[in-house]
Amino acid sequence: MIELALLGIGGGMPMPGRYLSSLLINYKGRKILLDCGEGTQVSMREFSRGFKTLDLILITHTHGDHINGLVGLLATLGNSERKDKVTIIGPEGITKVMEAFKILIPYLPYPIEVIEVKENQDFSYRFMDINIEAIYVEHSSPCMAYNFFIARRREFIREKAEELNIPKEMWGLLQKGDKVNIVDRIVDSNLVLGPERGGIKFSYVTDTRPIEKIKDFIKDSDVFFCEGTYESVDKLDKALKNYHMTFEEAATLAKEGEVEKLVLTHFSPSIINPEGFIENAKNIFENSFIGKEREVISLKFSEDK
Repeated sequence: MIELALLGIGGGMPMPGRYLSSLLINYKGRKILLDCGEGTQVSMREFSRGFKTLDLILITHTHGDHINGLVGLLATLGNSERKDKVTIIGPEGITKVMEAFKILIPYLPYPIEVIEVKENQDFSYRFMDINIEAIYVEHSSPCMAYNFFIARRREFIREKAEELNIPKEMWGLLQKGDKVNIVDRIVDSNLVLGPERGGIKFSYVTDTRPIEKIKDFIKDSDVFFCEGTYESVDKLDKALKNYHMTFEEAATLAKEGEVEKLVLTHFSPSIINPEGFIENAKNIFENSFIGKEREVISLKFSEDK
């Protein structure tokens, strides 16, 4: 099972009761953070999930509402006696930003690895058994969207292994998809494994116009976290000017990407009550929801896939 929680749902500037953009991923006792806007570490404390097991930080882009909480967070990790490496991944420009930040926090007790993804680069990254992919989207600065996929192991069919007289001590290797050598024969795992099964997929797309390539990128996501900077198509002129989306545009992406669930986030400070406009999304994609800070979404493998 994987646990997802929006730590901040605001865009532009923090508001009373609303922190800026951030998503926390908790998986098998380790953590990934997506964006780190102002207020992120306060929200983490309110969420009571701890800091020391945070290994990976993914940045969509280097605008302040997505990165201004990072210096304080990295300092807190140091004060928590963190010793292991922290990896930070982001778009073009992230290296220079981190060099500037290190002036403010020069004596961290752990190393930082910075991975800068170029715009024309095919990018994927493996964290534990999570495969992370990123694409560039359309914003006023270099900006990336991320998706995450956890493959599900194929079912091990005990009866077939017994029919083939495979020693039990070799079953574990076959379950992992390996081949095993038994005296005078090699047994392929395909002989004892069931058909391929669907895994878990979720996507995070913020600060962009709804460009065509996003549809394939998010396709079949169990959860699609998407910006809803503007609550109505009436604000389309602002969305176009500032390279953001309306609720309707996010819902259209969700529908065309055939996702299971849309969770809207990154609300403009002008939207005091996002819930009051959710029908603008639901009229297009019924399974649309307003993101709530520190509400947990838990995903597990489905027997239907």
